[in-house]
Amino acid sequence: MLLPPVTRKQPMADCARHHPEPEAVLVAVGEKDLHDVLGQIPAEWRDRLILLQNELLPADWQQHDLENPTVISVWFEKKKGQDAKVIVPSPVYGPRARLVSDALGSIDIPVKILENEAQLLNELVLKNLYIVTTNVAGLKVGGTVGELWEQHQDFARTVADDVLDIQESLTGETFNRQQLIEGMVHCFNGDLEHKCMGRSAPARLQRALEQADNKNLDASTLRSISKDLS
Repeated sequence: MLLPPVTRKQPMADCARHHPEPEAVLVAVGEKDLHDVLGQIPAEWRDRLILLQNELLPADWQQHDLENPTVISVWFEKKKGQDAKVIVPSPVYGPRARLVSDALGSIDIPVKILENEAQLLNELVLKNLYIVTTNVAGLKVGGTVGELWEQHQDFARTVADDVLDIQESLTGETFNRQQLIEGMVHCFNGDLEHKCMGRSAPARLQRALEQADNKNLDASTLRSISKDLS
């Protein structure tokens, strides 16, 4: 049975008392609200979570002692009055990965079930690279992802390098940057008309700069963009 959503005005603990054993609990909130929400997850639900977020990394759930959530990196969008637009299959990993795959498959949205946590980390970094690079670059050049890569590739690469510096500092890992760039371009090709800059772009830039400051990173291209906008 599909239960109604838990809104911000409803105490989660009260909902958990009425529904202590749901099949899954889907967390889908704005980036700035994630940690507040994860800090309030009732004990009954902690092993049933599916996280559906942008700008997500393992440390985001590990700091709340959530050991094994199911995580999906979403690569489709659905707007009112329009069919779902798929860019690439959405990767998912965790104990409820098959549930997610079956649910989305029932409405013809492709999902790729991952084999291990290393694959999940790579997919999360790829999504972060795509969304932060395009949003932040879009603040300066606007346009679509296809135009960004065709007309401003060198600039996009410098933004991507800053983003990957941040991702490596947040995860403590070193990534194959060329492979990630190629993955980002593959996703560009999935929807060349996708707009670079959404309404969240300024906030994404601000979060990236805060992360860079916390890790004492140069992030010179991101700082230059921010200075130009001020």
